Amino acid sequence: MPLSRSRGRCPGGRAEPSPTSPAEGNRLAATVLEEILQVRRRRLEEARARVPLRELERAAQARADYSDFPAAISGKGLRVIAELKQASPSQGVLRKDYQPAAIARGYESAGAAALSVLTEEDFFKGSLDHLREVRKVSALPVLRKDFIFDAYQVHESAAAGADAVLLIVAALADNELQGLIKLAEELKLAALVEVHTEEELRRAVDAGASVIGVNNRNLKTLAVDLETSFRLRPLIPAGCIAVSESGIKTAADLRRLRRAGYDAVLIGERFMTQHDPGAALFELLDLVPEVARPRR
Repeated sequence: MPLSRSRGRCPGGRAEPSPTSPAEGNRLAATVLEEILQVRRRRLEEARARVPLRELERAAQARADYSDFPAAISGKGLRVIAELKQASPSQGVLRKDYQPAAIARGYESAGAAALSVLTEEDFFKGSLDHLREVRKVSALPVLRKDFIFDAYQVHESAAAGADAVLLIVAALADNELQGLIKLAEELKLAALVEVHTEEELRRAVDAGASVIGVNNRNLKTLAVDLETSFRLRPLIPAGCIAVSESGIKTAADLRRLRRAGYDAVLIGERFMTQHDPGAALFELLDLVPEVARPRR
């Protein structure tokens, strides 16, 4: 039976995760995603050797600067999550002169509701230091955009200053997804749960996701199709915060996504290739009255 918006509420009670067999594909084998995950597993072991988990736990508990990511990206009007990233597997280096702090200040001045910072080192040339830089100069909620599959990474995110973490359904088994959502909540972090298909959306809802991102990029081919967002939006349960990600370029795109019922959009590459990312965001938002700019 297809998932419909009348099916349950978001957030709601978590269903017991149903086992997903290897044949059903908990992970996408032989894809860019799987290649990235293999490298991330090695990076995780290096991080564990450098910084013990207990140290991260103490740092997370000592934080007093958590911001409400879900509140920032929902409400009246469409909200923009502006992304900072130096490179991508599909486009290569996007910005040679990459200064996260300056870009974050520009985004905030232009009217972004929240920021997304790529921290994956090998494919996106990111770093947790970039997130720390952004946290120091901006009061906006910050999403750690990475490939997170282990509890250590969630603690690491909280300790570094993130307010939210990305969880990719295609990269996680059901019990892993549910456990990481719960841990994020315990650490005062939001979880942006990313889906690409109807089945992934069903799994996200069953795991207890309350913020659902629809990625318009096909993880197998890296092709982008904005119609993915329009196809899946009617299936997101009422009460969830709905975010469209990737391939959003024009004012017309923003208007269509708002009319379709999206609360927020995540935009990165469009701005990263511009001389002044903040100015590019400001110019785009000036064309779209439907976008709500936070009061400064």
